[in-house]
Amino acid sequence: MKVRDIMTQNVISVDEEESVLKASQVMRDANVGCVPVVRGDELVGIITDRDIVLRNVADGEDVDNISCKSVMTDDLVTCSPDMDVNELTELMSKHQIRRIPVVENGKVIGMVSLGDLATQRNMQDEAEEALKNISSPSMPDYQ
Repeated sequence: MKVRDIMTQNVISVDEEESVLKASQVMRDANVGCVPVVRGDELVGIITDRDIVLRNVADGEDVDNISCKSVMTDDLVTCSPDMDVNELTELMSKHQIRRIPVVENGKVIGMVSLGDLATQRNMQDEAEEALKNISSPSMPDYQ
């Protein structure tokens, strides 16, 4: 099975110059926990509800006057629509992430989440294993 078989299509994104308030409204209206951040058609980041809380609200910043590019994660992990879903679960586990933008020719064409995997009857064991690995605390290297 390929990522394209399970990904969510018609993903809503926000421009990097949009306010954090706008991103949070898009997430609320679409009932999602993250949105891709773009510059034109190019994916440049992702902003999550957690990013907004930890990098903006918790610091007392004004959500209406801070841009998405100031709060987004720009060290992205992406996948292609032709990636095998078993590779996807390994990628999610390795990077401890629950959602990955699906990119083709530099453009976001979908999003795939751990939930998308869990709804596939033949992928439930892989989804469970990925969740276990994602939820395990990563230990910093103190050497």
